[in-house]
Amino acid sequence: MTGSVSHAGSLAAATIAAPHIEYSQLAPILVVFGAALAGVLVEAFLPRRARRAAHLVISFGGLGAAFILTIIIAASSSIFTGGSPGHIAAMGAVAVDRPTLFIQGTILVLAFLSVLIIADTAHGLSPFVAQAAAVPGSAEEREGLLKGITHTEIYPLTLFAVGGMMLFPASNDLLTMFVALEVLSLPLYLLCGLARRRRLLSQEAAMKYFLLGAFSSAFFLFGIALLYGYAGSVRLSAIATAATSNAGSETLLLSGLALLGLGLLFKIGAVPFQGWKPDVYQGAPTPITALMASCTVVSAFGALLRVFYVAFGSLTWDWRPVMWAVAVLTMVVGAIVAITQTDMKRLLAYSSISHAGYILVAVIAASEIGLSSSLFYLVTYGFTTIGAFALITLVRDPSGEADHLSRWAGLGRRSPLVAGTFAFFLLAFAGIPLTSGFTGKFAVFQAAVAGGATPLVIVGVLSSAIAAFFYVRVIVLMFFSDPVPDGPALVVPSVFTGTAVAIGAVVTLVLGIVPGPVLNLANHAASQLFVR
Repeated sequence: MTGSVSHAGSLAAATIAAPHIEYSQLAPILVVFGAALAGVLVEAFLPRRARRAAHLVISFGGLGAAFILTIIIAASSSIFTGGSPGHIAAMGAVAVDRPTLFIQGTILVLAFLSVLIIADTAHGLSPFVAQAAAVPGSAEEREGLLKGITHTEIYPLTLFAVGGMMLFPASNDLLTMFVALEVLSLPLYLLCGLARRRRLLSQEAAMKYFLLGAFSSAFFLFGIALLYGYAGSVRLSAIATAATSNAGSETLLLSGLALLGLGLLFKIGAVPFQGWKPDVYQGAPTPITALMASCTVVSAFGALLRVFYVAFGSLTWDWRPVMWAVAVLTMVVGAIVAITQTDMKRLLAYSSISHAGYILVAVIAASEIGLSSSLFYLVTYGFTTIGAFALITLVRDPSGEADHLSRWAGLGRRSPLVAGTFAFFLLAFAGIPLTSGFTGKFAVFQAAVAGGATPLVIVGVLSSAIAAFFYVRVIVLMFFSDPVPDGPALVVPSVFTGTAVAIGAVVTLVLGIVPGPVLNLANHAASQLFVR
């Protein structure tokens, strides 16, 4: 008996091989997660007064090092020099190809700018609560505010979220994608509830995001189970092979596709899964809103492109009609409902919803040009969004940020530079020529026409015209209305926020005038979406 057990154990030991992990290919992701873990150690061992400085060094250093490593991998690997196809790392779990590297580089730059806004505590105006566990309005909360306590846990939480955002679009199997989805979502649920002002609204936003996000994750996981039952594998290429050969039950395939798509469309805020977005954008601290509106959208669209182009590329006749309806609703609902908004952050939330519809127009093209135009649009939208939300943090009332539109009346007379820069970002959102928004919309509409989706382009142009109304309304309010007597104070931007605004404005202008280099890079990246 003992000999049989020993023999079975030796056979098991002989058949189990150690996994092969390509650490060099995964280095950018590992560096970000390593920086997040270092931030946890800082919270555990450093005194409170020394934590913020250490976190800034770790956060900026980790994001900068990860971006450099991304460039090195892209430059040294054959995938960017016209050689063999991209690499599948970690035993088939992670795809390191051109779209992955492009999206990861974009996320890292946008995350760097978001951390600049998060780190801005100039004039003692930290956007984050002193003690998250304190009951709003309690003596403990007031004591924490008077002592100037700040939540430095936001930095490792942000890095964990960014690490998940990098892994999400790179996942080559659905289980890895689900893990990445939870890693990026759970820190954001916490961060949304840490606003210094309007605590109850912030906590409500965090709870709504958590509950609805949990439902969407459950649908996503159920979709994975159905697709595993259909294909016998969770790897995207295996699902694509099974779908092409018509093996298994079509009901399982289409049901899994629908549930998986529901989870992904929730993360990008597409209609009819957009209900969480205005409330969460309004209640979350504005720097976290900037992070979500830029990095999370880029990551979610990257995952959506990989799933629908790799796993379901042969089923375009099945999912394109549904995506047509979703894209039309997203563009139209986002533009029309935004007209009724009186809160600046809610207005930009509905603007984000309509922009998600424009990107879906390119996704529907289901072609290389559709992929490249989607990647380019994500870059243009991300930088403009960072700049716009950074400027919102500078317009303040005694109770906090002046979010209500009426408080922005006459801002152009009080601070022409702030109002002019914000107007420039709004014009970019509207797609006015000589801004990145124009070149981005032109690229996605061109891809849709090439893919035979001309009616979608017509709807997109009409919704853009509707959206231009509420963007111009804000500009008219700032420059052609009388200032309110007790108008908001304008905070002089620190180096952190000023840098984020400046980079956002410069990129928005440059990509509107000279979009060629980034367009060429996006075209080159889109030429190889790896399937294996």
